Amino acid sequence: MTRYQDRRHAGRLLADALRGYAGRRDVVVLALPRGGVPVAYEVATRLGAPLDVFVVRKLGIPGHEEVAMGAIASGGVVVLNREVIEVLGIPKATVEAVIAREQAELSRREQRYRGGRPPLEVTGKICILVDDGLATGSTMRAAIAGLRQRGPRRIVVAVPIAAPSTCRELSAEADDIVCAATPEPFVAVGRWYADFEQTTDEEVRALLEAAAREQAGRKQGSAPAQGP
Repeated sequence: MTRYQDRRHAGRLLADALRGYAGRRDVVVLALPRGGVPVAYEVATRLGAPLDVFVVRKLGIPGHEEVAMGAIASGGVVVLNREVIEVLGIPKATVEAVIAREQAELSRREQRYRGGRPPLEVTGKICILVDDGLATGSTMRAAIAGLRQRGPRRIVVAVPIAAPSTCRELSAEADDIVCAATPEPFVAVGRWYADFEQTTDEEVRALLEAAAREQAGRKQGSAPAQGP
């Protein structure tokens, strides 16, 4: 397959695969920040759905933070890999300290991204979880687990690019999964983007603000404001 130009280009193409959800009042789009936000912005705009972030933080092993012993998600959800914790003999106090640190960072990011706006209501809704791609799927698994506890009617995972095996595995955890492309060999998410520069906090906030203006415009029956 050819590469996506950037995340917003990928989002426009992903929205085509999700057009069956367009115009529905019971649909919300939730982005995994930061890279998932530009993708989700395009999806939400084209579906006419509200957009919010669903923040997930990896719980890294102290001294080897790249190795996850679990994750936390919006709503106070904690998902632990008990096998890793037991095999490595990580003390309970250490696990709790990491959780507390990451929870503080998660809260900071939510406040920074939303700019004082309350989180979207997801109970009884069809929630489309969007990221810029799936490699191992660990972050998305934590997001699914976290979102389940908030009572959505249906969870749809949607990504522009995914490792084939991860897409298959997550299909058993989500109610529906849309992987726009599953190339072999996969290698890495960034390989499939011409521009894969890191998304900044400022971009995330700007896109969420633009989405909120557009949603307000739709509710008032006026033309949506132009996004960034």
